[in-house]
Amino acid sequence: MKTLFTLIACLMACGASFAQKLNKVTGKIVDEKTVPVSFAIVRVLNYPDTTAIKSVSTNIDGEFVIDQLKNGEYQLSISIVGFKGKKTDRFSLNGDLNLPAISIASMAKQLKEVSVQGKKPFVEHQIDKTVLNVENSIIATGSTALEVLEKAPGVQIDRQNDQIKLNNKNGVTVMIDGKSNFLSGADITTLLSNMSSDQIATIELITNPSAKYDAAGNAGIINIKLKRNKAFGTNGTVSVNTGQGIMPDSPNDLFRAGVNLNLNHRQGKWNVFGNGAVVRKAQFNNTFLTRTTLSDGLASSLTQNFDRNNKGVGYQGKLGADYYASEKTVFGVMLDANTVTTKLTNFSNTNINAVQNGASSLNYILQDANSNSPVGNLTANFNIKHDFDKKGKSITFDIDYSGFSNKKDENFLASYLNSASNPTNQTTLRNNTDAEINVYAAKTDFTLPISKTMKLETGLKSSYVVTNNDFISEQLINGVWQNDLGKSNNFVYKENINAIYGSFSKEWKVFQIQVGLRGEHTHSKGTSVTEQKEVERDYFSLFPTVFVNQKISENHNIRYSYGRRVDRPNYQQLNPFVFYMDPLAVDQGNPYLKPQFTDNYQISYNYKEISFSLNYSDTRDMITQISKQDDATRIISVIRENLGRARYYSADLYIPIKVTKWWNMQNNISVYYNKFNDGNIEGAAYSAGKAAVNLFTSDTFTLPQNFSIEISAWLNSPRVNGVEQTTIYQGALNAGIQKSLMDKKLKLRLNMDDILLTNHWEGKLVYQNINMKVVNRYTSRRANFSISYNFGNQNVKSARSRNTATDDMKGRAGG
Repeated sequence: MKTLFTLIACLMACGASFAQKLNKVTGKIVDEKTVPVSFAIVRVLNYPDTTAIKSVSTNIDGEFVIDQLKNGEYQLSISIVGFKGKKTDRFSLNGDLNLPAISIASMAKQLKEVSVQGKKPFVEHQIDKTVLNVENSIIATGSTALEVLEKAPGVQIDRQNDQIKLNNKNGVTVMIDGKSNFLSGADITTLLSNMSSDQIATIELITNPSAKYDAAGNAGIINIKLKRNKAFGTNGTVSVNTGQGIMPDSPNDLFRAGVNLNLNHRQGKWNVFGNGAVVRKAQFNNTFLTRTTLSDGLASSLTQNFDRNNKGVGYQGKLGADYYASEKTVFGVMLDANTVTTKLTNFSNTNINAVQNGASSLNYILQDANSNSPVGNLTANFNIKHDFDKKGKSITFDIDYSGFSNKKDENFLASYLNSASNPTNQTTLRNNTDAEINVYAAKTDFTLPISKTMKLETGLKSSYVVTNNDFISEQLINGVWQNDLGKSNNFVYKENINAIYGSFSKEWKVFQIQVGLRGEHTHSKGTSVTEQKEVERDYFSLFPTVFVNQKISENHNIRYSYGRRVDRPNYQQLNPFVFYMDPLAVDQGNPYLKPQFTDNYQISYNYKEISFSLNYSDTRDMITQISKQDDATRIISVIRENLGRARYYSADLYIPIKVTKWWNMQNNISVYYNKFNDGNIEGAAYSAGKAAVNLFTSDTFTLPQNFSIEISAWLNSPRVNGVEQTTIYQGALNAGIQKSLMDKKLKLRLNMDDILLTNHWEGKLVYQNINMKVVNRYTSRRANFSISYNFGNQNVKSARSRNTATDDMKGRAGG
């Protein structure tokens, strides 16, 4: 009997164990085209009360496994950004179950069913930056990146000095896809002039960056994000644009054309992307200046007229890949190369009217010049990102190399004529420049969420730069080329910057706060090999940042921010070479330039989409360009020096207006005052200040039959920057029309820039013995036509963005 009870007890225990056996559910999530959907969240819900039991995420192939489930009835809930949420029908579980593929609909398909579709405006103001949505803009079509920036509120393109200004301040750091381009001055404007808007998705204007960003750039950061389609499968965009400049008294050949191709292929664990572009450009520039000299009773009045015709062809290519080793770890590589060869022809005419003891004489200098400038840049990046958990704890690592090459061959033929237009002398010169820059950098960033309302970010970065600039100047004397030892030089510059930063953020119900501190140690050495001179610097600087956001109510918000920034001299500004421009004008670097430091303060108030901000910046040792004139020889030298102090005050008001359902308007008004002081510029004190206004408006009209129109206009009043004074109102009116076809995959765009031909510069330099007026006209009016076609799967967006390690180098090479 005891044995029988034991047997019955064992059978009952086995039965209970069998009844409680746990089950497993497997399946796969796909989109409308049966493409796997990675990293979708799959939740198991009890039926019928729909309480969540557990959740998992799909792998790279869209597959999921849910185990440890008891017998019963369940539902699955699937969600992921970019797709419409879905619940499956109920199913019974009494053993392991393999479900058929579950299809979910992308938001792109869902939005097609809505009659009114939203479109981002060309200018979008966010809490920490202003974004230009270039990709869908009509007026940006067929333009260059430089011309698109000129349409942005608060951005000024100083074509006289080849500078980009933000809120009327120099010292802008230009980034492309979060990484440096190692260019400055004329070279960065050349690069952006060869970059078609068809390559650009958005442009970010960040006036007060956090401690995570490099401290370079006192005016802030302009980050140009290139197009990169991130959908699954194979997809891309091809575009063709052409344009013709329309400018009085200019060459007929101002034709521009470009072809751009973006490709992306994503399948399984791999995402491969690339793009290529070919651009042909042609620009014309006319500069007219007058100035006076006085030496030992000899008074001279000089007028100079320069005509520059610039043509070139540029090529750009990028290839990269991301490998999703797991749900938490991604490896990436990227190779980016671009080259442009520019040919410049320049004719100048100088009239010199000299008066001494009542007697006057008139002389002329005519110069023909030409140059050939091949420029190339190669950048390679390797990166890793690892997410420790789904709460945001992550680490990234980047290592970069960038090589920049700039070669230039220049020839000058100057003829000197007397008042009877008879030749009295002739000089023949040639310059050869061979500049090489190599940059090596590495950085790592760590993000640690402490709680749902607290986060800590920290990171390290190191960069090493070597530049070698070999400049040879020769003059033809008696049929023999002879080296001009006073101008030829070999300059080598080495720089190492090591940085560490930490940033802490905390959220409350009403307040959000972020405080950060960045420390950068800089060691540099500039060596003039020819002159056997060295300038060495070694310094450590701290850059604190503070951001406070106060949410008064649902529609009212106030933001306070402070940040310290630095602008180090770019590599060519430190180069002591004397660059010949014409017989009476030279350009010279300064190896003794110091970095400039800026403290930026801002208070901004937002009511819904309306924003108003007050800004103040204080810059010490401002790096500026000044002119130094030798009255005896009449030669003017353009040099770089540190100006004692620059202060910037501004008030900005942004007002978007939805006039009707089909008419949207954006308006931006900036009023600012700049003040510049120095105790000694060329032997005397200097002080200048002026209030100015910047106006911007943009209108978008959505019309029937898939037509749309954009009109924008901007206006800058006379202003002061350093020793330079702008004396006219400067602005432009732009307009464009678009027609969409083939379910909006094909777009035809026609637009014109500067319709009224009002975008030119006039100014003066008046200080010490300098009294010079300048008028500068360039190819600002241009008609453009563009065709673009999107192909492949354009629906699923699921790729990361990242910054590379070379952020702090941008804007400092070339010049």
